[in-house]
Amino acid sequence: MRATFSVLVIFVLIMVGLAGSVFRQAHPDRPSWQYWLASGVTAVLFLLSLLAHEVSHALVARRNGVSVEGITLWLLGGLARLRSEAATPGAELRIAGVGPLVSLLLGGLFALAAGLLAAYFEAGLVVAALAWLAGINILLAVFNALPAAPLDGGRLLRAAVWWKTGSPLRATAVATAAGRFLGWALVAVGVYLVLVGAVFSGIWLVVIGWFVIAMATAEGGQAKLRDMLGGIPVSDAMTPAPVTVPAVTTIGEFLADPRYRYRHSAFPVVDGDNTAAGLVTLKGADGVAETERSSTRVTDVMVPVGDLPTPRPDDPLARLVPELQANRVHRALVLEGDRLVGIVTSSDISRAMSWLSSSSAWRRRTL
Repeated sequence: MRATFSVLVIFVLIMVGLAGSVFRQAHPDRPSWQYWLASGVTAVLFLLSLLAHEVSHALVARRNGVSVEGITLWLLGGLARLRSEAATPGAELRIAGVGPLVSLLLGGLFALAAGLLAAYFEAGLVVAALAWLAGINILLAVFNALPAAPLDGGRLLRAAVWWKTGSPLRATAVATAAGRFLGWALVAVGVYLVLVGAVFSGIWLVVIGWFVIAMATAEGGQAKLRDMLGGIPVSDAMTPAPVTVPAVTTIGEFLADPRYRYRHSAFPVVDGDNTAAGLVTLKGADGVAETERSSTRVTDVMVPVGDLPTPRPDDPLARLVPELQANRVHRALVLEGDRLVGIVTSSDISRAMSWLSSSSAWRRRTL
């Protein structure tokens, strides 16, 4: 799991909003430290609620054969980064549906806790915090259930259209169109709120709307890409027998060797029998201090093979694309067993797409 710096923005906004107005108005004449303590704990519990929502997606995805890159928390919530797509409409339904259900369950539990405390104890700020958490989790569940990509409801809509038509591409087109419509609607409402004086709420809605539009458009583009690359094996796009670096090479030797200059910025590292060990980048090698380059091997700074996509030559190219995009070096080592037979980069994917886009056979297939 990772969190971007923008999560701090969420934390601060929630604390200021709750301590500065919500809690103070509901329970006036309390010491200031109580408002800030209650709002801080509430903000932490809200972020944990977002994490629980995304973890549920990740767990169900793994149970349905979809690998998970990780979970990111950021300004507008959370995102479970999936390396591949669901294989069936049923799997898509289960993966998408569990998130809103978890948020709804959390909202119910917080509401129950608030009701019990209000009935039997004098705990005003605690009840207010629990009630806020109940409301925000239920709101999160309802908003995410809207049938528009990239929300969970958009994936539910995609699953339904996929099941009805048998075409995942058409299903994605419907979900992304709904997502763009929702995004523009949010932008329009946000602009209206700004014009009538609710500047903060309006700007927030505009930001969310732009995010929904961008993500929906991206999902549509990725679906078209998967369809375009359908049926093409990795071997058709890879560079066979790439220039390699022996694992025993020092950083000094690597940087001085003319074979590793100018043409590429990263090279596969192999053992003596051409067994793949990893990938060394010029940037990583150049970061080694000059005094240590003669004693440091490329294996000390390389990206290990376990951290790279490692498809086989006959694997579908479409399945590799999301893994390549998610990987930090945007390269895959093509292996037969443990032996290196090729390398695939983002540029290789772009060239394959350019050729397919100009191919009359592919154009006829899309008509």
